[in-house]
Amino acid sequence: MKMLTANSLTTGEVVFWDHGQWSVRFADGERFEADEAADAALALAETQPKIAVAAYLIDVEDNDGHWVPIAFRERLRALGPSNTPQHGKQADGDADVEAFQASHSSARSTGRVKLIKR
Repeated sequence: MKMLTANSLTTGEVVFWDHGQWSVRFADGERFEADEAADAALALAETQPKIAVAAYLIDVEDNDGHWVPIAFRERLRALGPSNTPQHGKQADGDADVEAFQASHSSARSTGRVKLIKR
């Protein structure tokens, strides 16, 4: 399963693709089972350079009913600044945040590897 992420051009905030638009909440992000659908969303996102930049696909997995990024780096990006738990999206402390914190995967995102190879 994959999701599409980028950074908001105006705020620098990490954003997630949500059926044709960008959302700051990871839980709102659209998940793609098929590589073709994920690649099509990436191509569409790349046509919006005035909204978000550096879009790429990340691998996600189900963790007890909550979707979480597989790569540790992507969990950090989705939670916001990591300097203290009172900052960023992690300060919300909802069930999605708890699922991120409980996840122990460390695999690299294949989408990010493809971006680096470009």
